[in-house]
Amino acid sequence: MSVQAAFDKARSEDRSALVGYLPAGFPDVEGATAAMHTMVESGCDVIEVGLPYSDPVMDGPTIQAAAQQALESGLRTTDVLRTVQAVARTGVPVLVMTYWNPIERYGVEKFARDLAAAGGAGLITPDLVPEEATEWVTAADRYDLDKVFLVAPSSTDARLAMTAESCRGFVYATAVMGVTGARVTTSDLARPLVERARAVTGLPIGVGLGVSDGEQAALVAAYADGVIVGSAFVRCLLDAGADRSVGLASLAELTRDLADGVRRG
Repeated sequence: MSVQAAFDKARSEDRSALVGYLPAGFPDVEGATAAMHTMVESGCDVIEVGLPYSDPVMDGPTIQAAAQQALESGLRTTDVLRTVQAVARTGVPVLVMTYWNPIERYGVEKFARDLAAAGGAGLITPDLVPEEATEWVTAADRYDLDKVFLVAPSSTDARLAMTAESCRGFVYATAVMGVTGARVTTSDLARPLVERARAVTGLPIGVGLGVSDGEQAALVAAYADGVIVGSAFVRCLLDAGADRSVGLASLAELTRDLADGVRRG
């Protein structure tokens, strides 16, 4: 299933899509794969596989801690692709979310080829702007991969339109100014940003702003096509520590709560 098809399916059911993020290699490669399978089984419509990076400029402390643990265990980009392949077998679309430097080091053309071969749907590139993405856009188009760029409340109307035009799959609206992380309340900047994006694109709009439970998911689902959750999922595994069964049970419970939230929204 493509990302667009996942959003279309959610829309046909009169709800938003639930997009779940976890970094590959946390707590280890097999553990991350099992966790993502749990998220799919419990209600995630799209999975984002994070490629851990040593200098994350946008990630909050929760995701940073998980990424650092993955890197210290010796995670490689090939392990990320192996994770994508394992999760893509569920039939749910799988995107890689990554800073741009690891892709340049791996080789842009090579990464696009290998991601497509693994069954990946595309890339979310938080620190890559469309006007500097010519090499990636060319490779993505060659291998029919989605290109998901970010817009923010600070984006001008012209930049928002240009960014949305460059996307395929969906537009990622990051409605919190600053680093990522679960929050107690949702941002009042999100709805206006979604409305501005809808004025310039027919693509689905996914919102990431630190949603941590079903109640918040319902609020965001009332106006967004997709609710993106990351830190809250990671926190389930961090809090469980070495007890994998507790971590997976907590992850399943949270996913079901969020999935119920996007349906109520």
